[in-house]
Amino acid sequence: MSKQFDVLVIGGGPGGYVAAIRAAQLGFNTACCESNPYADPKGEPRLGGTCLNVGCIPSKALLHTSHLFEEAGHAFADQGITVGTPKIDVPKMIARKADIVTKLTMGIKGLFKKNKVTQLNGHGAFVGKEGDLWKLKVGAEEVLAKQVIVATGSKARHLPGIPVDNQIICDNIGALDINAVPKKLAIIGAGVIGLEMGSVWRRLGSEVTILEAAPDFLAAADQDVAKEALKLFTKQGLSIQMGVKIGEVKTGKKGVAIAYVDKDGKEAKLEADRLIVSVGRVPNTDGLNAEAVGLKLNERGMIEVDDHCKTNLPGVWAIGDVVRGPMLAHKAMEEGVMVAELMAGQAGHCNFDTIPWVIYTAPEIAWVGKTEQQLKAEGVAYKVGKIPFLANGRALGMGAPDGFVKMLACAKTDRILGVHIIGVGASDLIAEGVVAMEFGAASEDLARICHGHPTLSEVVHEAALACDKRPLHF
Repeated sequence: MSKQFDVLVIGGGPGGYVAAIRAAQLGFNTACCESNPYADPKGEPRLGGTCLNVGCIPSKALLHTSHLFEEAGHAFADQGITVGTPKIDVPKMIARKADIVTKLTMGIKGLFKKNKVTQLNGHGAFVGKEGDLWKLKVGAEEVLAKQVIVATGSKARHLPGIPVDNQIICDNIGALDINAVPKKLAIIGAGVIGLEMGSVWRRLGSEVTILEAAPDFLAAADQDVAKEALKLFTKQGLSIQMGVKIGEVKTGKKGVAIAYVDKDGKEAKLEADRLIVSVGRVPNTDGLNAEAVGLKLNERGMIEVDDHCKTNLPGVWAIGDVVRGPMLAHKAMEEGVMVAELMAGQAGHCNFDTIPWVIYTAPEIAWVGKTEQQLKAEGVAYKVGKIPFLANGRALGMGAPDGFVKMLACAKTDRILGVHIIGVGASDLIAEGVVAMEFGAASEDLARICHGHPTLSEVVHEAALACDKRPLHF
């Protein structure tokens, strides 16, 4: 007899495991299936998805280690600290990263147990309907569910003619397990992954060159932020070439050779020990057997959903990277909670206009809401408050004076339309902008809130004051 559940979640990544936990909290008999073992020593499926296993979390661990290494080698002396020339034990760094991942994946297992979520090991796929229930195959067994949440995530997009072996040519998975510092590292793609991985290995001693097809650097970010970021990253030693057309890529005994045409139309060749390909991600809809039940996909292979993540099938929902919108773990989590609450008859909520973006370089980059170029294109009258971290005592004390906070507010109503930060602690500071925008705050609201002194948050405060042309410390 088939196992039966109120809710079956396909995929145990950030969106899936959060959706499963929230559904269980709301009283649903819930199961979550996962098939990807990632780097589990026992070969068992691991919860946490790409984000926890081969994405957000391990990359932040490596970024932190490499940041400390660079601080020791370059910044300590300015503060009167002498430590000698630092050395990096790459295998130990990788092992530390893996240990963090293991602890967190085991933590999700504990959360499933605490919330009475059933974990099913195996790949989930639709079979059909059995009365009012959906029949799915999970591994070798058949499962019945009243409602299904598809949270199968995404995988790295590969380029034709460039075979990824995760040894010489890596995607995000191999980039996190490089066992020695490459003398020369090439990266195709100047997006979040490219910049973060480029930063890690550049700090540890690699000569890093990033090749990007797009003509504009960080086109999704506010252009003030993008311009400042390009200047700072170039100063740090990253070589970033825009408007590049990639040609033939050849691997050999000594590494890899990349032929390309630069922005001026000149043919060039880049030789490197390793190559990281980071050119975006594609949804994981292969193997869902979507066509058998008529689950509608768009031309990009994403599952079509409405604003509340409902698919064209009754009782079937989809969230996270497998649907429209930014491929961000926190967006997937919000959608997961929303869907679970909607299933329970509650007013589930996910405001796609206040989802923050974060890039964990140094300085960090974070933003929420509209960019200045978007407001111009939409013909919205706005005002700007912009304050550099150089004017902040805490930032100077930390030896991190680079960057700024830029706030955009409606010229008529003063409502905050966007907050853009490049600087130390941006990933945490952006939360104030998210909260303010979620509650429809005006720049004056933030300007009249007392901020602790001395803190980095004072730069956000001053930017709000600057919207009214009345900053106090700049």
